[in-house]
Amino acid sequence: MRKNKVMTQRNQFELAASGFALIAFAIAILLGLSVSGCAQTSPYVIAASTVAVDSSSAAALPAAASDEADETILTIKKRVDEVNVLFIATDRHGKFVRNLNQTDFSIFDDHKPVQSIINFRRETDLPIELGLLVDVSGSVQGRFGFEKEAATGFLQHIIRHGYDRAFVVGFNKESRLTQDFTDKVPLLAAGVQHLSNGGGTALYDAIYKACKEKLLREHSDHPIRKAIVILSDGEDNQSEYTRAQAIEMAQRAEVLIYAISTDDSGLILRGDKVLEDLASATGGRAFFPYKMKDITHSFAAIEDELRSQYAVSYKPTDFDADGRYRSIEITALKKDLQVRARRGYYAPKQ
Repeated sequence: MRKNKVMTQRNQFELAASGFALIAFAIAILLGLSVSGCAQTSPYVIAASTVAVDSSSAAALPAAASDEADETILTIKKRVDEVNVLFIATDRHGKFVRNLNQTDFSIFDDHKPVQSIINFRRETDLPIELGLLVDVSGSVQGRFGFEKEAATGFLQHIIRHGYDRAFVVGFNKESRLTQDFTDKVPLLAAGVQHLSNGGGTALYDAIYKACKEKLLREHSDHPIRKAIVILSDGEDNQSEYTRAQAIEMAQRAEVLIYAISTDDSGLILRGDKVLEDLASATGGRAFFPYKMKDITHSFAAIEDELRSQYAVSYKPTDFDADGRYRSIEITALKKDLQVRARRGYYAPKQ
């Protein structure tokens, strides 16, 4: 009888010990995950004294990471053969045409007519995710103060609290995030005012990092305008990434690039071609304001474009999820109308 009692107590002790061991093992795993998570670093040089984070944006950043994890799981169910494109139609005078229908356009994917149009709509009120990239290198000193004021006015007009988000990056030989994603214009304005110039220029690196680290994510069920506005002379002498790599990353992130030249020489320089190439490859537009007041007009034109787009969703013909680049060709059937859209996209891999 005593022996059975001792055995029962021993068994209970062994069970308890096993339970504690399992708990300790689980804690160790969790601690290991926490340590590895803390070891990750941001690709941006962040000036802690200048970056302001409000409670809403602080909550939004972890949530965004969580959303990305959720979207990764959801892609198992999501159709990979559906392409979404935002585009703009203008007349011969460059004015937006906002009353067109699906039958007014011809759409080719990979040089073939698309198999079917899933959805076509006129979009004037989509949420905007915007990156403002300001060249602060030594080559853009002339109008730097005025450009910052114009950029601040642009953000005040285009960012709607609770609906749109933007971030601010200054770049020379490296990129500095002076304000992370937020919908609060005063924080964005402060981020612009904290920009200071000097140093070399790594334009392509700035575009690549902004697209990859801030704007690249899985497609959402609700279309979002994703755009980068660049203030630069287009010169690059410090980048590790090439222009082609910067464009590819923008295309993968489905980002429109708008460029406003900071050159005031009145001459056609090498950087002008760079800015035009970046913009046209992504469906955006490049501006070359000679007078300072024209900079404000350029920002106003960008705002108008972001509110005056068409959105089409279609199923390509002979689609294969092989990861290769596929071209997009959208043309207007009506005479004297021009369409501006991104040149193509990279098919997902399965």
